[in-house]
Order: sequence, then C-alpha cells, then structure tokens
Amino acid sequence: MNRYLALVLHLGLFTGTLAAPALADTTPLEQQLKDLESFQVIAHRGASGHAPESSMAALELAHAWGVDYLELDIQMTADGELVAFHDDTLERTSNGEGHINDHTLAELKDLDAGSWFNEENPELADDAFAGAEILTLEEVFNRFGQDARYYLETKSPELNPGVEEGLVRRLEAYDMIETGRVLIQSFDQESLLKIHELNASIPLIQLVWYSPDEENEGRLTEWTGVTPSPDEITDADFRAVADYAVGLGTNYLYDGEPVITKAFVQQAQDNGLAVHVYTVNDIDEMQHLIDWGVDGLFTDYADRLIELTE
Repeated sequence: MNRYLALVLHLGLFTGTLAAPALADTTPLEQQLKDLESFQVIAHRGASGHAPESSMAALELAHAWGVDYLELDIQMTADGELVAFHDDTLERTSNGEGHINDHTLAELKDLDAGSWFNEENPELADDAFAGAEILTLEEVFNRFGQDARYYLETKSPELNPGVEEGLVRRLEAYDMIETGRVLIQSFDQESLLKIHELNASIPLIQLVWYSPDEENEGRLTEWTGVTPSPDEITDADFRAVADYAVGLGTNYLYDGEPVITKAFVQQAQDNGLAVHVYTVNDIDEMQHLIDWGVDGLFTDYADRLIELTE
C-alpha cells in the first residue's frame, strides 16, 4: 500500500470538503462566499508536507482529509496548456531544466516530478512518488470535479502571457464559477483585475508579501506596492482592495519576525476582507493566528490544522 494512502486509513479521516451544507434559497456561489466567513483549511500545493507538492498524491491525500481548498499555482506551457507548478524553473522539483514556460506539455510530461521528494525526505519516501507527472489543470478537475474547491494562483503572469484568459476559459468550461468551486489569487493586481474583467463572478484574493524596506530601516514594505506598510495602512487602502477582492492573502512572518498584527487582521476584516495567512506549518503558530481570528491558513500539513480546529 502507498504510504500516503496508508496514512489516510490510519487517521480515519473522511473524503469531502468541510464546507457547510448550502442554505435554502442560496446559490452555490453565494454559499461559497458565506463559507469564507468561517475558518478555511487551505492545503498548500496539496498535502505537500507528506507527498511531492502539486502532485496527484498530495492532492488526493489533502482531499481525503476534507480540506476546504486545494491550493495550486497555475502556469502556461509553451503550447498553451495550463499546468500546476510553483517554480518558474524546473530544477527544484523535477529532473528537468530551464523555465517551465519554454517547454511543451509533452516535454513536461516526460519529467519525473516526484523522486526529488524521496531524496529530500527519506523518512517519508514512497516508491509510488517516483515518476510523478506534472499535472494539467484539466487533470485536476477531471479527478476531483465538483467534490473539491480550488484556490488557484495566476503564477508569474509576466512569464505566462494569456494565463488569465486560459484559466477563465477552463473554469467556465468545467462550470467551476457559478457552482462556487474556485478562488483566484495573485500577487499581481493587474492579473486579478484582468480576471475580474473576464468574469466578474470569480472571487479574488489579493496576495501581499511584507518585508523590511531596504532603504528605510525599521520600516516594512509590500513587495509589489499594492498596499502601504502594515504600520501605515488605512481603511481606505483595505477598501481599495475590497473593491475587487474578497480577501487578502498575507505572510505572517519575515525571517522569523511578525510583519502583521492582530489589529491588522481586524482592520482588514472590518473593511470587508477575509484574511488568509501563508504558509503556516508550526502548530503553535497555527493556534496563535487562530486566536487572532484569521479566516484561514495555508499549510503544507493540513492534517495538523484539521486536528487543531476540530
């Protein structure tokens, strides 16, 4: 038996999502937005602490645990196919070389995107991981369909021209929008606004990354400039994001030090934004952020988070 399947059986966890049953006279999309008011368990690249990130094994394990969202980064191949892969280059999580966008789907399918995990995590190694394929978005949808919710990032849109159109086209083809199955996230505000123009029904999450300002000691800055420093952010700044997004995805730490506060979380929520924090794997940090009242956490170890929130 595969190690990850054995883990599912050992934990005795169920298959399905944690979303509440739809309320009477509520559309599935409205229900999705309502569910965002409850705490969300977001499986970062699937159960990536237990299996190769973004692999079918990682997604199946997270889905079996009953996570609220399967989180994936979406990129475009040289021949226009959408694939689930985080890095811009292939070396870290496959035996390929170069930029993923320079390769056709057929070339990517020939790669081994699983053996690296066994080499880096010998205590978690599983022979079944060797030879894992880079997945297309269609393969993910064909596997889980309407039985899962998806938290998809338009990754490096400057390297993936047309990714927004391709993504919306596939979401519509698989009826993932009106059925309340998908959130779209990006650090790139322009990419999110493009998604909004293509289909205004898709709920969006603005990603932000706060880190020290190299030119101003003691001050934080946001990577893309989409908001001011957390110390300087105003209600108007949050409302500007809430004009097109339903939530904010933010880091909590930089180099081990907090970059946001409980007050930041509350202020964002007061201005109509859910706050989802990435990527939190430590149980004490999970509990700390839950105590702050955050609306969800991205984690490589959804099993830990589920156990903490049950």
